[in-house]
Amino acid sequence: MVRALKDYLGRFIALSDEDFEEIAKVAEIRTYDKKVRLIEEGERERYLNFVLKGLARKFFLNGEEEVITQLAKEGEIINSSVSFLSGEPSQYIVETIEPTTFISFSLESVNRLYEQDALWRRLGRLIITDLYLQKETWELDRAAYNTQERFIRFVNDNSALFQRVPQKFLASYLNIQPETFSRLKHLLRTRSVVANKANYSN
Repeated sequence: MVRALKDYLGRFIALSDEDFEEIAKVAEIRTYDKKVRLIEEGERERYLNFVLKGLARKFFLNGEEEVITQLAKEGEIINSSVSFLSGEPSQYIVETIEPTTFISFSLESVNRLYEQDALWRRLGRLIITDLYLQKETWELDRAAYNTQERFIRFVNDNSALFQRVPQKFLASYLNIQPETFSRLKHLLRTRSVVANKANYSN
């Protein structure tokens, strides 16, 4: 637990061992089976969740359609951030895809840290900024690239997730119709086979 969380926080700010002990004191280890919802639509988000092991998704409902806006793997943060920061009921649902262990921080514990020292307020601001930039990047990708480009970019950048995440979830996250996703996946597999045969013959 210490190494993974320390590496993540170290991306934003240098923490002494004493500083990290303060973080560890308020951390909660929460473990869930797959397909468990951490928060439902209409509930208030009380936790900031660091994925220690496993995989989770965040989505909202558009009628009966699930629109996935985040896939979080080990070393990443997931929660209903607007609800967490505003105290308003969540419009999002957070659900595990695999059996998942989180290092979670309650809203109350985060506020206590903020009151203790400006260091924690700075760290919180940097983490929130990073999450905002991730959201902006996701929105830009959906708007700036066509279907095939989004598919290829995701495969190139997230080959491990391509193997772990159900196809229907990936299609939603990439804003690709399921049948189109299947066609692109088949095309990718076909090209891989052809490339392997070419390499073998050489």
